[in-house]
Amino acid sequence: MELKLKRPIAFFDLETTGINIVSDRIAEISILKISPNGKEETLTMRINPTIPMSIEASEITGIKDKDLKDCPKFLEVAREVLDFLKGCDLGGYNSNRFDVPILAEEFLRADVDFDLSKRKHVDVQVIFHKMEQRTLSAAYKFYCQKELTNAHAAEADTLATYEVLKGQLDMYEDTLKNDISFLDEFSKQSRNVDFAGKIAFDKNDVEVFNFGKHKGVPVKEVFKKEPKYYNWMMGADFPLYTKKILTGIKLSMAFGKS
Repeated sequence: MELKLKRPIAFFDLETTGINIVSDRIAEISILKISPNGKEETLTMRINPTIPMSIEASEITGIKDKDLKDCPKFLEVAREVLDFLKGCDLGGYNSNRFDVPILAEEFLRADVDFDLSKRKHVDVQVIFHKMEQRTLSAAYKFYCQKELTNAHAAEADTLATYEVLKGQLDMYEDTLKNDISFLDEFSKQSRNVDFAGKIAFDKNDVEVFNFGKHKGVPVKEVFKKEPKYYNWMMGADFPLYTKKILTGIKLSMAFGKS
C-alpha cells in the first residue's frame, strides 16, 4: 500500500558515535524523501563527528574513525540537510526516542533552527512493537518477506524502514489509517514535550516535570517557587532540545503567558 501524503515525509536513519543523545554525534545520515506525487529523493552522507567512534558503534556499523576524518562536519552540512527536510514530516525506526533527538541536538549545536513542533513524527518501531514486538531485520522479513542483508548501514536501514511502513499499512489496514497525522499519534508511546522525556503533558495538557523530586509538578509552578531550578537544569547535562523547551516555558512566563 502506497502512502497517502498531504506533504512530503522524510524517512531517515543515523549511525552515531554512541547511544547518548547528549554527548554522541552523527557519523552517517541517510534520508529518503517521499513526495505526495510519489517522487523519491535520497540524501546520504558521512559526517566527521569530531569525537571518536565508540568501539561498540564501530563494531555494529563497520565505520571507523579513519573513514570519517576527511568528511564534512555537521556544522558544514547543516543547512543542506535542513533544506532537504524543508516542509517534510519525519519517519524512522526508533526515531522518536533516538534519531530525532540526536538530529535536533546537532542542529542546535550548529545554531540552525530546526522546528520540530510543526512536523508529524511516524516511528515505525513503535507501530511494529505495538503489533508484533520485533527488531528491524525481523520486521523487514515479516512485512516484506525479504532479508535485510546490509543492516546498520544507514541507507539500507532507511529504505527498509520505508518499505516496512508500507507493509504495515497493507497488513493492518483495518487498524491503521493511511494518514500521516494518524500514524504520528499512533507512533507516540507517551505524551512527552521533549524527546528525552524529561517534560510531559498531564491530563490537562499542562507541561509537568517527568523525573526527579518535582515529577508530576507543573514546570511553571516549580519555576515560580524555585527559580534556581531552571538555572540548575540549564547548567546540567540535559539535552539542548530539552533546554530549549524549558527556555520557551520560562519566556512565556516572563511575557505574561503563564
